[in-house]
Order: sequence, then structure tokens, then C-alpha cells
Amino acid sequence: MKITDIAVHLVRLPARRDHNWASKMNTPIGHHAIVELSTDEGVTGWGEAPAGGTWGGAHMRYYGETPETVQHIVLDHLRHAVTGLDPADIGVVHARMDKAVKGHPYAKAAIDVACHDAAGKALGVPVSTLLGGRHRDGIEVAHSLGIMDLERCYAEAEEAVAEGARTIKCKTGLDPERDVTLVRELRRRLGDDVKIRVDGNEGYASVHQAVDVTLRQEEYDILLCEQPLAGARDLARVASRITSPVMADESAWTVHDILELDELDAAACFSCYVTKPGGLYRARRQAEIAEDLGMYCDIGGSIETGIGNAANLQLGSALRIATLPSVCPVSKPAEADGPSIAGIYYLDDLITEPFRFVDGKVMTPEGPGLGIEIDRTKIEKYRV
Repeated sequence: MKITDIAVHLVRLPARRDHNWASKMNTPIGHHAIVELSTDEGVTGWGEAPAGGTWGGAHMRYYGETPETVQHIVLDHLRHAVTGLDPADIGVVHARMDKAVKGHPYAKAAIDVACHDAAGKALGVPVSTLLGGRHRDGIEVAHSLGIMDLERCYAEAEEAVAEGARTIKCKTGLDPERDVTLVRELRRRLGDDVKIRVDGNEGYASVHQAVDVTLRQEEYDILLCEQPLAGARDLARVASRITSPVMADESAWTVHDILELDELDAAACFSCYVTKPGGLYRARRQAEIAEDLGMYCDIGGSIETGIGNAANLQLGSALRIATLPSVCPVSKPAEADGPSIAGIYYLDDLITEPFRFVDGKVMTPEGPGLGIEIDRTKIEKYRV
């Protein structure tokens, strides 16, 4: 089987509500690049790049891609580099992409996922099998509140828990008093059985402020403290002064970042993305090295459509250390049954069948490849 062509579709899904965090307060979610990979055997692979211009690492180590930059890089550089290759030869695909252009991990990740999808379909196995097999059949959902009015946060958290969510993720980092009040009130309203995790998205002004806020939040039992500040060195300073585990996200893009986090003792865990390392191939390597260093992870993302979410779930099923509740949406088309709040960020999707939501978990699709079918009419409906 050989790659014959790659197309890029830019889409914008309708959001259920605004979903913002400290480093992204104005850009709507749902504007993503969808990659369609064609082969000479008629097998089609799908991938996704939920790229955002405000998303990157500390100190210009990484920088913000957008759906438009992904389209340019894929069509004008990467497509020609991988045409004629077997999508199952994923190491060769990555070598060719890296030779064609440096960086641009989200663009490369979209092609990587499409290759895995096509290879899995050709072999009749799910992507998780290509990654080594499943340690679990689904991922516990962490329902993310986003930065919004406190009363809306409380109401949505209560609705999400009523629908089956067992973990609430609080976006924080802009207002210390709000952030403490939010955790205190959620604990009071939701009780002791619901897990609460916080994510500052590099928003706090100083190590002192991040430590002060987290220590006050710890009085109400938080699961972890995610990326309160930019950079591994400041994470290490926070980690040494609080009790809760520190999670690295913006500071954990590559294998080299994992090694730096370990050397500095900056994080107990990290958010493992399909996209930040440049695809499933490198995400698996990153996680395996982290496991050897005694770290654990969640499965991170940028509120993907069902395509990218399927890739996240396939990865999460295949990684032994992916034990944390994660912001993996409960993807479903508008006409499907399912929760209306818990894990729901869009009013519609590009997939034909909903993902199952069972006992607080979103279940990994079971068919070959990513395990999903794409509704091409929805691609046209939401095309930008």
C-alpha cells in the first residue's frame, strides 16, 4: 500500500459554549485542520491538527501553529515528502517529514494519525494494536470548565457530575482569589467523591503566587496542579513547595522535555498529547521514556473533533502510564443520544456514530484503524 495524495479540510465545529483558558481567552475552539490521506489500495486515513496560534512552550522553545499553517506545511512540503511511502512504515514517514521541514509538530501529527488509521484499516486492527495493545478500554473523563463566571462553573460542574463525570478540571491562572474560591465551592457542592484538578496554563505571575494559591487550594483536596507557570525551572520551584503532584503540559512536548523535567525534579506527571510530539509514533516513545523515569500521565489535547479524539483514546488505551482522568470529549453527532454536558464541548461532530460514555469513561472505538467513520456531509457543512 502506498500513499498517493493528501488533502486538508479546514473546519469549524459549533461550540456548546465558549471554552477559554489563561493563555487563550479570545480564540474560539473547534477551528481545526482535518487531513485526508489516500492510498493506491483505496484505503483512506484520517488525521487532525487542532492547532492554535496562542499555544506553545516557554521562552519560544515552541510556537503556535494554526489550521492555516498546517494546511500550508502539509500541502506544500509534507505531502510531496511522503507520497509513495507505505503508511505502515511510520518511522520512514517521520524521517521524510523531518527532512522536508523542521518543527511543525501539529502538521506532522495529522499525517502521522492518518497513516496509523490507514495502516490499521489495511491490517484489520485498531490503532492501539499498532501501538502495542490495550491496557484499558476507555479513559476516565475529566470535565473541563474553562474560565467563566463562577456561578456558571458551579452549575455546569453539578450537571456534569449528575451525568456521570467523576473528575472536574478547573481552568485557573488569572485571578488567585477566584481560583481558590472555585475549588472551595466545588468541593462543598460536589462532595468528597469527585476529584478536582486545576490547570493554570502558565498564568500565574510568580512562583510565590502559584505556591500561595495552590497551598490554599490543597485545603480542599486537589488531584494535581497543572502547569501553573511557564518553564521547567519554575515548575521545579513550585513542586518543591507544595504537596500536590505537579503536572507539566506546556513544558512537555518532546522526549528531551521529559528528560529535563526529570533532571530538575519539576513534575511527577505530564500531559501526553498525540500532537505536541508530532504524532502517535513519538508520543508512544515519549511516554515509554517517562515510564522508565517513574512518571505517569493523562491524555491531553485541544478539544478535538471525533477524529483527533479517537487518536487520543487509542493512545490512552495503549499507554500503561495513562492512568489519570483526561479531557477527552464524549464525541457525538448532533442527532445522537448521550450526555448533554459531561465531556460535551461541541453541538455536532464529523463522525457518524457517538462514542460510548460508560461509568464516567469515554470508551475507545473498537473498529480497525481509528475505529470511526466520517460523515463527509458534515465536513462540507462546517468547512471554513
